This record gives sequence, structure tokens and C-alpha cells, in this order.
Amino acid sequence: MIVIGSDHAGENLKRKIKEYLNENNLEYADINNYDENDDYPDIASKLSNKVLENKDNLGIAICGSGIGMCITCNKFSGIRAALCVDEYMAKMCRMHNDANVICLGERLDYYNDGKVYEIIENFIKTSFEGGRHERRLEKISKIENSNKGDNI
Repeated sequence: MIVIGSDHAGENLKRKIKEYLNENNLEYADINNYDENDDYPDIASKLSNKVLENKDNLGIAICGSGIGMCITCNKFSGIRAALCVDEYMAKMCRMHNDANVICLGERLDYYNDGKVYEIIENFIKTSFEGGRHERRLEKISKIENSNKGDNI
């Protein structure tokens, strides 16, 4: 399942992405309704917890720039969030990093003209390549579990 959420600054982009998901018959759960007082840490927290409920879940986190969501989501053990501005980044974060959350910024104009749909499609349809990348993910997990960078 795809879990989607946005703070107040990402609501319009979230609405567009939900239309795309509906048109493509993709199952999703919207974890919040619009509230002008939504803060990205609250939404990122709720979204990350929902993504972690099932290893096959993917998340789409949206705020003004995507940066706040990305920083917050990556505080959760087991979440690998990536801020993606193009199709290549969306594909590579899945193939090489097994990212399970994509972060997007509504205020970035590169999402115009349907490009955001191509980014989302690359993220959703790309699988983790495994192989040599698994070793790197294990190192990330060790850092994550020790909360320091000196145990790899």
C-alpha cells in the first residue's frame, strides 16, 4: 500500500497525486486531512509509523520543499526517505537504497507538466536491486541501531 501525507504547504500536490493514484487504480491511505496548522514533523511521524506497519508499504511525504519531511522521516529506524527532484533519483533511490519513502516539495516548479507523475511512477515501479547494495544497507542499519557513525 502507498501511504501519503502532507503538511499544509503540500496539500495541493497531495491532491494531484491522489488523483493520479486513483486513475491508476493504486491502493493508498491518506493519513491526514488538511489543517493549516499541520506541522511536517507530525505528519512525517504518522506517515513513517504507517509505512513501517508492512514491509511492502511505500510512503509519499509532501511539504513545501520536501526537506523537512525527509529529515524527519529519516529519524525512524527502518525508514529510508529520499528527496527526489527527477525520475532518475526516484528510480535510483529504490534500486540502490531500497528507499521506502519519497519526499516531494510542492513549491518546486520542476513538478509541473506532469513530471511529478513520472517521478512517482519510477519510485513505485522500481524494485530494490539487492546484491552489492545489501551490504551498504546493512552498514546503514548498524549506524541507525548504534545512533553513531563509528560502528561500521
